[in-house]
Amino acid sequence: MERTPALTGYHNLTVNRRGEFPVTRRLIYLNHAAVAPLSRRAAEAMKKLADDACEYGSLHYSDWEATYAALRESAARMIGASAAEIAIVKNTSEGISTVALGMDWKPGDKVVAFREEFPANLFPWQRLAAKGVQVEWLSIYDSLEGIDEAARGAKLLAISYVNYLSGFRANLEAIGEICRRRGAFFFVDAIQGLGIFPVDVERMRIDALAADGHKWLLGPEGCGILYLRREWQDRIEPVEFGWTNIAGFNDYACRDMSLRADAGRYECGTLNTIGVYGLRAAFDLLLEVGVETVAETVLGLTGRIAAGAAALGYETAIPHEPETGSGIVSVRKEGLDSGDLVGRLRANGVAASPRQGWLRLSPHFYVTSNEIDRVLGML
Repeated sequence: MERTPALTGYHNLTVNRRGEFPVTRRLIYLNHAAVAPLSRRAAEAMKKLADDACEYGSLHYSDWEATYAALRESAARMIGASAAEIAIVKNTSEGISTVALGMDWKPGDKVVAFREEFPANLFPWQRLAAKGVQVEWLSIYDSLEGIDEAARGAKLLAISYVNYLSGFRANLEAIGEICRRRGAFFFVDAIQGLGIFPVDVERMRIDALAADGHKWLLGPEGCGILYLRREWQDRIEPVEFGWTNIAGFNDYACRDMSLRADAGRYECGTLNTIGVYGLRAAFDLLLEVGVETVAETVLGLTGRIAAGAAALGYETAIPHEPETGSGIVSVRKEGLDSGDLVGRLRANGVAASPRQGWLRLSPHFYVTSNEIDRVLGML
């Protein structure tokens, strides 16, 4: 096998942070696009909460509330928003559904969506047909000119930052400009990009964004965020309603159903407190490392995979380009079954996923170039 060029600019980052990831003692983990391992920091934060709840119950509830607020602050910092625009949700699907079901749809309204989406960012828009909403389906690979034309007269456009299968990374800044010019609400499913690629909701003109913590954020399952631009919060109704949606939720005798003044109005009832502790720690670790640095490192690793696999005769789902590449590389080779490949890798201590006939490999920043070369040797 022809060796790919050595990576530069990330070696010290990887070495210095590997201790945060005990999984490296057992596995070469190339499955972050599915479910990532917890960092030591996130796991310890969750253990601390579990121990405290075991020994003291809810005596330290004020610390829980402070951690909810800290998660909102950290998430807002990562995407260039304000904490008042962040709601804590259980997963990406809940965030998407909050927007899809909370908008005031009228027969004849138009949505622009994309055929290659993961079901979480496809079914909610597809179901709007029952309300008389027209959905115009595009391909994520369509030109910006085609997207611009489709957005004419659209009420909303929804796209994933990174496609779950091919790893194609959308040009959010350009699409955001189109949506703002066309007057379309811009929704982004960010789960496959948030944490490893920069997001600036102002520069990208994103109106709403959802992601949960268990992929590239290196946090737990069952806890995520919904960003909803402040100017839209009075126009998108909460679709789940409980005691914490209202402004007076701390007064249990309150019967005034006026909503909270911020995105907390979309939080229905008790939060996943242990998940919040883990996700807050996960956000803070990535902010400490620097998302731009993580992006450079991950693109170097996936470029190494794509080049090495091509040298071995594998087809890649899309060409690996700096502008559209991501943390995902999907490859296949005639005569080889992706499930068998995943089984072979697993037997050799490598975590990966089979996806629709492709072998999907998805490294994070703490994976080393030597580990990538070892995996390529197994292929």
